[in-house]
Amino acid sequence: MRQIRWYLHPILIFIFSLVALGLSLFLYIYWYIEVSARLQGLVKSFNLDPGQFLELKTWVVILVLSILVAIIMVGILIIFAYNVKMVRLYRLQHNFINNFTHELKTPVTSIRLYLETFQKYELPRAMQLKYIEYMLSNVSRLTGNINSILSLAKLESKLYEMNLARVDLVETVEQFCRQNSHLFQGCAITIHNPSGRSFPYQVDLPLFEMLLMNLLTNASKYNEAKEPAVDITFTPLGRRLNISIKDNGLGLGRRERKKIFKKFYRAEKTDRPRGEGSGLGLYFVDNIVRLHHGRIRAESDGPGQGTTMVITLPHPGDGGPSPGPAWTAPREAP
Repeated sequence: MRQIRWYLHPILIFIFSLVALGLSLFLYIYWYIEVSARLQGLVKSFNLDPGQFLELKTWVVILVLSILVAIIMVGILIIFAYNVKMVRLYRLQHNFINNFTHELKTPVTSIRLYLETFQKYELPRAMQLKYIEYMLSNVSRLTGNINSILSLAKLESKLYEMNLARVDLVETVEQFCRQNSHLFQGCAITIHNPSGRSFPYQVDLPLFEMLLMNLLTNASKYNEAKEPAVDITFTPLGRRLNISIKDNGLGLGRRERKKIFKKFYRAEKTDRPRGEGSGLGLYFVDNIVRLHHGRIRAESDGPGQGTTMVITLPHPGDGGPSPGPAWTAPREAP
């Protein structure tokens, strides 16, 4: 990107414009008052009727001019803020294109190399199965990225039709963790339900499972602990339900807690895996939570202290007791 010279920087031009506009208003008012005073002196000197020459409405004119200039300044401020936002969005999109291109090219290149190996060499069956497993993993990675983009496009265009089903959230999360335990190998996932209640809720199951997949994948991937662990806790608060997903991973800085839900945002910390992720996962999660009339926030005591994602849903149903207060996913060796 071409570097802008300092005297052409938009912020400096914006400041100079405001200064010039304010100075123009000041000089106009000053000169208007001075001319009006001289005219009044001229009228008094020749004993003339003031009504025949001018009607003195100085302060009315000043007030009107001040309002008009204020409107102009607010307009300039809005245009400037919009321009800054567009420039920032352009940079984020540029970074996203670079990162997402990497996300697409890497698995495609890997698959091509494996296929060329199959084409050139006669491999033992065990080696073939190993390479096929790698290729399937890369295909899954590609499919996940493409599905994320398509689903996000539908959500943003308001074309997605939610198919709501009444489910117990505790049982749904437990079932999801059981069915996908192979994706979180080496990470201990424990579900806590201290109240012993069930929480029936209207959710779109495919979207809710995408939400869980994104959050649990982040919790296990951005984790350098010897024993990665994730605790999912259901806490009823009056007419609300908090679902907290707490990990013992890399944690977040104070400034990152709100930024991570922005579109295309990717953490810039050097201790995080680079070249991975599209910057859309948590933005997608935030949209899913909003579609279910809830909100999500991130909590962390700082880098290295783990992260807690808190989902707050309104008006949870009140059911009978659940089978148990806690559930632990079967842990497999890495």
